[in-house]
Amino acid sequence: MRRRATTPGRADSPATPKRWKIAFLAALGGLFAVLTVPDAGARTPVPPAKPADIPGAADGLQATGEFRPSLQKIAGVPVPVKKRAVPEGYVASKPNLVIYPSLPAKDYFGAANGPAPLKSRAIGSYAKGCLAGGAALPTDGPTWQVMRLSRNRNWGHPELIDFLEDLATDAPKLGWNGLLVGDLAQPRGGPMTSGHASHQVGLDADIWLTEMPNRRLTPQEREEISAVSMLIGPLDVKGADRRVDPAKWTESRARLIRRAASDRRVARIFVNPTIKKALCNFEKGRDRAWLRKVRPWWGHHYHFHVRLSCPPGSAGCQDQNPPPPGDGCGQQLTYWLSDEPWVPKKPKKPGEKPKVVRKKPMALAALPKACQNVLTAN
Repeated sequence: MRRRATTPGRADSPATPKRWKIAFLAALGGLFAVLTVPDAGARTPVPPAKPADIPGAADGLQATGEFRPSLQKIAGVPVPVKKRAVPEGYVASKPNLVIYPSLPAKDYFGAANGPAPLKSRAIGSYAKGCLAGGAALPTDGPTWQVMRLSRNRNWGHPELIDFLEDLATDAPKLGWNGLLVGDLAQPRGGPMTSGHASHQVGLDADIWLTEMPNRRLTPQEREEISAVSMLIGPLDVKGADRRVDPAKWTESRARLIRRAASDRRVARIFVNPTIKKALCNFEKGRDRAWLRKVRPWWGHHYHFHVRLSCPPGSAGCQDQNPPPPGDGCGQQLTYWLSDEPWVPKKPKKPGEKPKVVRKKPMALAALPKACQNVLTAN
């Protein structure tokens, strides 16, 4: 049988199936590329420069101004290698304190943990004021130790700090080893969160009637040790013996109080009426003028409370009226030692709880306007 001649290039040549497969695969590859390659417009743009070439990038500052730390790879893990440098002399700004005059003043002043960086000044009255430029009494001195350190109330006007250091220096000469110092004021004065109505302008100090020991007390001891009461018994019982306890009271205590009251800077000293009576009996000399400053008051049988006059340069500081004339050892003291101030007119019924009267806290608006500047001063 005669074979039909084949012509290269014809569609029915033996080479046709092979060429058809090649063309088909090429077309299929093109379709696959169209389906898998993203559109050019959707591609991530190439940055105009490497990060290291952007000014500041070496310090982690991107072109946008955003700080990102430089990275290095350790065992394949990116790790920051350099932090942004802090400029020399940089000081972080403090947030502004928002003042609401209707809120309790004690919340503001109780939260202040440092003094106002202003000229030293007692502002307002002892029970309605504040303190600018307060100074701290060191917690330890040669002849004093500050108690209740957690309260942060060892602040006062510099005049008060000087007075306390002078009194402490003289204490051993009076037969008193040294002072245990209680509350002065908060760093910026003002109403306290607890314990006192006064002590607001940095001119009040409580000095314990317990002698400083011959060793440094630990911080825990300073929180837990109690001052010793000078009372011989309770005062609120009819016919009570309202005297100091002779087993506790000593003339060295009387000499210490006399030394404090004789200081020209002191306006008043508050003591329990029983102690006032003991001081009246103690003074045998002709100079009894210092007794005028020693005033009987509630409490104050564990400590005596020293109050200074307004120092020079404290504009707006309000002194108390001077004490009444005389040594205060007469009829007024007799009243304090009677039943009348102490024994309730109506005896409590058995099991009856004492009525607690809660006073509304003093608002910030009640203080002198300058006290708001004291709070916000940075």
